[in-house]
This record gives sequence, structure tokens and C-alpha cells, in this order.
Amino acid sequence: MTANPAYEALTIDTLPTRLGQVAALTAQVGGGDWQVQEVGDGNLNLVFIVTGPRGKAIVKQALPYVRLVGDSWPLPLYRAFFEYNALTRQAARDPGSVPVIHHFDETQALIVMEFLEPHRILRRKLIDGERVAGLAAFLGRFCARTAFRGSELSMASPDKKADVALFAGNVEIPAITESLVFTDPYYAAEMNSHTPGLEPVIARLRADVDLKIRAQQALQRFVSNTETMVHGDLHSGSIMSTADDSRVIDPEFVQYGPMGFDIGMLCANFLMAFFSQPAHRGDDLADYQDWILSVIADVWSTFEAEFRSLWQSERTGILFPATLFEDQGHDSAPACDAVLTGIRRDAWTVCGIEMHRRCLSLAHNADFEDIEDPTIRAPLEARNLMLGADLIRTAETITGAEEVCDRARGYNTTDVI
Repeated sequence: MTANPAYEALTIDTLPTRLGQVAALTAQVGGGDWQVQEVGDGNLNLVFIVTGPRGKAIVKQALPYVRLVGDSWPLPLYRAFFEYNALTRQAARDPGSVPVIHHFDETQALIVMEFLEPHRILRRKLIDGERVAGLAAFLGRFCARTAFRGSELSMASPDKKADVALFAGNVEIPAITESLVFTDPYYAAEMNSHTPGLEPVIARLRADVDLKIRAQQALQRFVSNTETMVHGDLHSGSIMSTADDSRVIDPEFVQYGPMGFDIGMLCANFLMAFFSQPAHRGDDLADYQDWILSVIADVWSTFEAEFRSLWQSERTGILFPATLFEDQGHDSAPACDAVLTGIRRDAWTVCGIEMHRRCLSLAHNADFEDIEDPTIRAPLEARNLMLGADLIRTAETITGAEEVCDRARGYNTTDVI
């Protein structure tokens, strides 16, 4: 199950004894009696809230298997090492965007980190119809800053290459993305599942050879393009928010990949939230759906503005150097435009693929899964699937997020099945 014989999974009962002498943890929560609550609802980890006389902290420990499947699907514990290193880099590249790390134990594959309160998982807030002030600006800046500052637009080439080598060791976790996201939706993979009633739509997608070629081309870029360090699993379930504050969590799918990957996956999850809303909302349906689409548009406008600002102020790497442009009296803005064009293409392609995998592959999301009646759920998922296919086919010609939002509005009134 694990190559590390010293590893032992924590329990509510054993955590106080095993971690009671960890100074970084006692500094946060205090000594004495602790209350321990297990709160993890994901597939890969144990997550505990530890409460003491001084405060609270989160203890997250990797499991050596996928919970959803069981011990028949083993996973390496080293992913905690990569998550820790991802969080430290994200904290440096966009300060305040991720939880503060207090302690890391590589042997036990556990991280002690800041307890975020009263933050809730953003996906649950979207299902409940809650709004988050400043959400789009926060996410747009996060995606731009981590993309730019993790690339050779900004990093010294030896440092970037060393980072690529480090994260290249995270093999099994990105391999989940390579299969479940890019490939499995487009054939009858063993662990696939879907809502009854979607069969005609699924048949259309799997018969579309051009669509599958485009999906595999996106996979080719994902596995071979090391432009920047990507979160790798940036969706509404890996963001925690209050009414006006947000943080990004859970970067264990981290790797170096295309700059457009994170923002594409993020937008896909907002679009799925949009399409699922008729089953969750009442009289405020139209207003709330409009707000979700405004988040997508504003994420992109913030992303592009921040990226252009960093282009002007932090372009210190080997790519597009000032010696080729400004120092010769040339405007580098067209070069920035060209880079952003490539980012948009990758992002909208990934967006469409993610919209497919969350309905057809393993590990669906709660936006749709919380809709108990499959006769209600299937038509909403069908709209999502058709927009996803539309985005994949036309990603290189999409001019901006507003165009995507307009398409979403159109599919939202279309009876696909």
C-alpha cells in the first residue's frame, strides 16, 4: 500500500497523542485537551480540525489510496510533499492567496495549516445561491500571478528548470488528470458513470472524431508543455470563501503545464454551476445565473489586465526580453497579445473538456450530483455537455469571455434532450 513503513494514518483518537508535541501545532491551538473533528469529504486525504484553548488548525494527511474506489487504487504518499511545495510557491507568487503552512511532516505525509473561518467551500456557496464580493478579482489575479511568476517570463531559467525537475516527480496524481479528464469521457472507460438519459448526447460526442482529436491535442500540450506551475485542480471545490474573502486550497495535482490550464478548469466549474442553477434556485434564478456569468467575465478581464501589468513590470526571464523590444524602441504589447492568444486557446479547450469529464468520467461534482431527480439533472447536464463540445471545437477563435457567456445563455434555453 505504501513504500513507507513508518507511515500511519491518523484517527480522531490518535491525533492528540501523535501530534501533541509538535511545537508548530501547539503554538496555534495551545496545549492541553484538544477537540478533533474529521471533516474531509474528498477522495484522497484525511482532514481534521484541531481545536485547543488558543485556537484552531487544520491537519491534512494524504491517504495511500483513492477513497472513492478503495485500496484497489493505491496512490503515493509523496503527493503531500508536492502539495507543500506548491503551497509555498503560490504563497510567494500571490501572497495571501493560500492558507498559511505551520508544519510539514514528509514521513507522515501531513501538513498543518491555517484554519480558515468562517470560510466555506465555494461550490457549496454557489449551490446555496450565495455571492462572494471580490471573487473574480481574487481569482483573476491568482491565475495571472501564478502563471506569469511561475514561468520563464519571470523566473531565472535555471530556477525554472530546477522546479520543473522537482515537480516532474509527481507522476501518479497528474496521471489521473491525463486519463480521467482528457481521455475517459470519450470512450466507455471502466470507471465512467453518467446520468440516465444522456446516452444520445454521449454517442454524439464519442462519434465526433474532430472533437476527440482536439481533446488529445490538448492532452499533448498538457503533458509536454511546462510553461508554468499549475495548481492542476482549480475548481470551486478547491476554493474557500466568506462573503468577501477567498483562498485557494488543495494543489496536490500540481505540475508544470500550460498557462491556460488553471483558468480554463476554473471557468468550466463556474459554467457547470450556471447550468445547474435551475434545480437549485427559485425566483432569483435569472439574477444569480447572471452573477455567475459576470464572475467568469470579470475573472478574465482581471487576468488579462494583471498579466499585462506583470509583462511590463516583471518580465525578467529569458522569454520576450526587453533587449528584443523596448531596448530597440519597439512596443512589446503585440508579443503579449500573442502569448495571451495561446493562453485563451488552451483555456477554452480545457474548459470544454472539464465540462465533459465532470458529467461522464469518474468524480462528478455536487452542482449536478445534488440534483436527486435524474429526469431534471440529465437535461441540465446535456446543455453543459453541448457547450463544452462547442468550446473545444472553436477554442482558437473565441475572442473573449463575454462570447462564452453569451453562448452559455443560449444553451441555457435549449432543449438538448
